Amino acid sequence: MTVTKAQPKCHLLQEAFSDLSSLQTPSSCHCCVEMVLAEHTCLPCQRMSWRPQYRSSKFRNVYGKVANREHCFDGIPITKNVHDNHFCAVNARFLAIVTESAGGGSFLVIPLEQTGRIEPNYPKVCGHQGNVLDIKWNPFIDNIIASCSEDTSVRIWEIPEGGLKRNMTEALLELHGHSRRVGLVEWHPTTNNILFSAGYDYKVLIWNLDVGEPVKMIDCHSDVILCMSFNTDGSLLTTTCKDKKLRVIEPRSGRVLQEANCKNHRVNRVVFLGNMKRLLTTGVSRWNTRQIALWDQEDLSMPLIEEEIDGLSGLLFPFYDADTHMLYLAGKGDGNIRYYEISTEKPYLSYLMEFRSPAPQKGLGVMPKHGLDVSACEVFRFYKLVTLKGLIEPISMIVPRRSDSYQEDIYPMTPGTEPALTPDEWLGGINRDPVLMSLKEGYKKSPKMVFKAPIKEKKSVVVNGIDLLENVPPRTENELLRMFFRQQDEIRRLKEELAQKDIRIRQLQLELKNLRNSPKNC
Repeated sequence: MTVTKAQPKCHLLQEAFSDLSSLQTPSSCHCCVEMVLAEHTCLPCQRMSWRPQYRSSKFRNVYGKVANREHCFDGIPITKNVHDNHFCAVNARFLAIVTESAGGGSFLVIPLEQTGRIEPNYPKVCGHQGNVLDIKWNPFIDNIIASCSEDTSVRIWEIPEGGLKRNMTEALLELHGHSRRVGLVEWHPTTNNILFSAGYDYKVLIWNLDVGEPVKMIDCHSDVILCMSFNTDGSLLTTTCKDKKLRVIEPRSGRVLQEANCKNHRVNRVVFLGNMKRLLTTGVSRWNTRQIALWDQEDLSMPLIEEEIDGLSGLLFPFYDADTHMLYLAGKGDGNIRYYEISTEKPYLSYLMEFRSPAPQKGLGVMPKHGLDVSACEVFRFYKLVTLKGLIEPISMIVPRRSDSYQEDIYPMTPGTEPALTPDEWLGGINRDPVLMSLKEGYKKSPKMVFKAPIKEKKSVVVNGIDLLENVPPRTENELLRMFFRQQDEIRRLKEELAQKDIRIRQLQLELKNLRNSPKNC
């Protein structure tokens, strides 16, 4: 009896290919090939033949670096407001943080070089009568900042050179137009002195700060507006809303160009992806997991991709860098920041890495491109709010490079600090891409622009002897109490003045009587 020695299946690949050659149809399907190969191939051979598909990306090894403690900002009473905003704004000169305060709203403005511990009595911007909900720096004038509040107003502030020396209570410009609290403000990306504000009255107002008045109103939302984002030239505005709809709007006419009813993907935040004609949203899936979705801005009928992130409950904030095509995702209450690379071809979204930290973040400010350290290959910088420690931590995202020379491939021409349009040009229908600048020779500031507050003619509407515009009714309880005590002081002063005049009248009457009764007049 002859025993046939069993051969390993990996030596039978020749038989496998002979089996393939026996297939009669020339156009045999690929699945047949896979089935035959799987049947005749052993596991070690499978492992040897597999080659992982590495993506060629210059940002694959980007890492986050936290600044040393002496370069952080410590001792700051960060607001405990639960409103879903960053409560932080930063530019190349100043850091602004909304603070916890009683009897109104306030925020700190700190020069970037003034790191370390901040004194408890450090001067604040404290002119609002309600909690401050959002702050944004003017992209073209470094010392101009806009704020909005629960007192229904939007205010424009001018920060003096070197920062504040005393509390600032008088705004450069006060804008009243919303009937309820204002939750969002956004500057137009290419036009100077055009500001957008979104209130809890479901309206978006467009302000021309050259005249200090709202020039347009977008009234297409049926609930509270959660987020606003512009495309590169500012010709399109996209919004997310509590009515679970994503909208692409032409801002000058208020016309809704595209609308998505996001029932399975409840949108919270949205961002335009530069010139890719794509939108990215963060939200919650039907199973209450955090999710991101990529959309074609010209067709919102169905997202291009949806990807679940995790099962946590904190809001996901998206940040997009159009120069590097990198997307950063930071969750409210998380300690980590995930980052991805976005392309115009499938799979569109490629995971790179994750920055981890044990300290949870309440919000994040982002440094503009011209404020980064190009000598350290820094491509993005966050300012992380750690409420429990009263700490602001700078986090630099760095591309590791051996050379100390300028890395032109990671620093293309980027939007600068010079506006491309005037308010009248933009309102007249002109669109223009941002004015670009190079970071090769370092940041060179353009000729200094100055914000000039408009001089408003005082109008009067008198009813029964009362000027209704001069005596604006109070909007909050704190404002009502303040007005009541002011009126009490005014009544007390007028009573004292009246009593003094009565005494003076009696004195004059006595003097007149004495003159009449004097012997000289007899």
